[in-house]
Amino acid sequence: MPENHDQSVKPFWQAKGLHEMNAQEWESLCDGCAQCCLLKLEDEDTQEVFVTSVACRQLDINHCRCRDYAQRAKHVEMCLIISLDKPEIFNWLPMTCAYRCLYEGRPLPDWHPLVSQEPGAVHAAGISVKGYAISEEYIHPQQLDMHVIGKL
Repeated sequence: MPENHDQSVKPFWQAKGLHEMNAQEWESLCDGCAQCCLLKLEDEDTQEVFVTSVACRQLDINHCRCRDYAQRAKHVEMCLIISLDKPEIFNWLPMTCAYRCLYEGRPLPDWHPLVSQEPGAVHAAGISVKGYAISEEYIHPQQLDMHVIGKL
């Protein structure tokens, strides 16, 4: 089959809505930043969400991948499973997340692997947690507030 060089053909993430994507397309949206794996704290009074530098114990920080992705919800009760059935989850994702970008009608960032065609672009751009996250295995839960790095 000849290669299609027609510039008018949009990539799937521009041509389809999130609800129209197949499983492979949906999964390919993940840029591998692992920011969704950072533990968050919610202020009960203001509902503000704070992000910590503490990562889920299932995260392989060096590779920014879950150690058991297929079974992650069984291992981690609070795992953020991104689903259109739970639109509130998108508010817990970083603004750079492809799922959130597309859900909110924004384009993917230039460094996103689907756009840049570079699998490691997320790390080169300094977006991933690689290099600064620490596993929750080494942090006492009462110390989480000492690891806040920003607000969502």
